[in-house]
Amino acid sequence: MTRWLTRDDLGAAAHSATGLLLVSPDASSVFPLGPDDRTAAAGLTAAALRAAGVGERDRVAVALAEPAGALWTAAAADVAQAAADLGPRGRMRLHHALSALRATTLVATPTGAMDFLARLHLEFLLDPLDLGLRNIVLTGEIASKRTLGHLAWEFGARVTEVYASPFGGGALAWRAAEEDPLTPLADGLLGLAALAKDEAPGPGLAELVVTPHGHSTLGDAVLRTGQVARADGDGIPAPAHTVGEHVLVRGVWLALPRVEKALSKIDGVAGWELAISRQGTLDAAVLTVTFNRESLVGNPMWRSRIQQAVQALTPVSIDVEIAQEVSETPRPGTVNDLRGHHLGRDRALIT
Repeated sequence: MTRWLTRDDLGAAAHSATGLLLVSPDASSVFPLGPDDRTAAAGLTAAALRAAGVGERDRVAVALAEPAGALWTAAAADVAQAAADLGPRGRMRLHHALSALRATTLVATPTGAMDFLARLHLEFLLDPLDLGLRNIVLTGEIASKRTLGHLAWEFGARVTEVYASPFGGGALAWRAAEEDPLTPLADGLLGLAALAKDEAPGPGLAELVVTPHGHSTLGDAVLRTGQVARADGDGIPAPAHTVGEHVLVRGVWLALPRVEKALSKIDGVAGWELAISRQGTLDAAVLTVTFNRESLVGNPMWRSRIQQAVQALTPVSIDVEIAQEVSETPRPGTVNDLRGHHLGRDRALIT
């Protein structure tokens, strides 16, 4: 019988998982890799780099968070002349590292690459063409429209988008243009499913699922990614939305139940709203908390408690605001995704 698993299911099995464990920053997902699984993941990621135009004369800089960063760097070292794991460092440090390494290929999130470009222009007054990048590989996020074309024109580089596993970060599929469907790197690894039923989807919105048939421990499973696309044509479309109890912010999945649990331990919290926007180049998240009594609204100690609770959950920066009105009636937490990405916490309510 096929097992249908979510990110929470993988996190719940962390205590018994074996092998190399790829752990998300908030430990909500733990993806196990045996020796053969590691070889397969590195091989697929290397294939994605080759599809992006990376060859043995290239020098690759990987600016991704863990657990993806180390995996991509190891794969790049098998394809290119050199590879370095830089992490999602500040943009001035990234520029210095690219120059010092004489990198010809940059692997980054779409917003990371766009923010780097903006800072080259506005803060450093540098010409992006002077970096000499030949290839840019984007992965880990839902890119804003025209991102690929804009980066290609500004850097004079070939820009490729790679769909990576939201659990381990390894490459699964790629595309060369925003209007293209995804090209899977191997047969049977990636598919589509209905949002609310464990079955194939009909026309309309569908959830991307990973089907790791050759995996040592998850080979009989279907892994729900929480990423959604409109499946009205042939092939597998790139995701444009997310759904469920995790929301993607700056390339990191944030567990909403953990936010709820942390705030429930603070006396006086009646409700909360997480607003996510992308007004500039990067995602911004603001958590607005509503109290159940007036005396807490202006209390700096309570605000500080909430800030500390949120900081303990995720490496993503989340600003905390306090609603000026109070609510004596508790209400569930909500997500207001101004990017238009997150469709809702309950798959069954999405149409």
